[in-house]
Amino acid sequence: MTASRARLELERIARLPDERVDLAEAALWIAAEEYPELDVARALAELARLGESARLRLRRAADAAGRVEKLLHFLYVEVGFAGNRDDYYDPRNSFLNDVLARRTGIPITLAIVFVAVARRAGLPARGVGFPGHFLASCGERGEILVDPFAGTVVTRAECEARLRASAGAAVPFDPRLLDPTPARDVLARVLRNLKQIWLAREDWPRALGCAERILLLSPDAAVELRDRGLLFARLECFAAAEADLRRFLELAPDDAAADAVRAQLVELARTAPRLH
Repeated sequence: MTASRARLELERIARLPDERVDLAEAALWIAAEEYPELDVARALAELARLGESARLRLRRAADAAGRVEKLLHFLYVEVGFAGNRDDYYDPRNSFLNDVLARRTGIPITLAIVFVAVARRAGLPARGVGFPGHFLASCGERGEILVDPFAGTVVTRAECEARLRASAGAAVPFDPRLLDPTPARDVLARVLRNLKQIWLAREDWPRALGCAERILLLSPDAAVELRDRGLLFARLECFAAAEADLRRFLELAPDDAAADAVRAQLVELARTAPRLH
């Protein structure tokens, strides 16, 4: 497999209606750019096997709450999934193939595993992009919330407490924060996590690859156009940098970073002729 094949597969998925997007498959194609030898079909087959094993256990539950508890026991006790508390920013935590192989990850990738196995076991589940800590919801109405990092059920009151702890007591709790997150937004969040890791390591080509794929999912994401433009500039792709930064200013002329971007464009105009 080549990186271009993985990119084309993600582009194909990005064109699907949201309800037809298989998050696990899409996350595996994200990983396939880093792991060209990755067998996506084999990884999906592993999730299917986990789902079938879970289905047998869920049949003995009396109600939705019981099914969720049995699924959590299966995944986090029997199979051994757990949040990676020792090395949270290890990039392998964001690659679904690594999460499946190592049985550890961060909230969003563990949520993708949880949702994938739950659905294959016949239990409705969705990802929930709660601020700071990705969750999952289960049940026909999403009435049961799960913390996939801890492998536990959480209540709305606990979510409110988490928001106050992270954002301050003055921030009101909006119930819509617990709504299911569209599949494209989940995938973009996976890629943003990876992008931040590569930026911190000054791995500009990998960070650029993340920005490019986010823009496949959301072509007019102003911040991503800004970031891709700045990465293009670092890599001396000046025409591409200028195009992205100008598009950012068209979309977000009053953004807090707009003046810095305008200054960057002036610098590009001075620098590019000397280098090319």
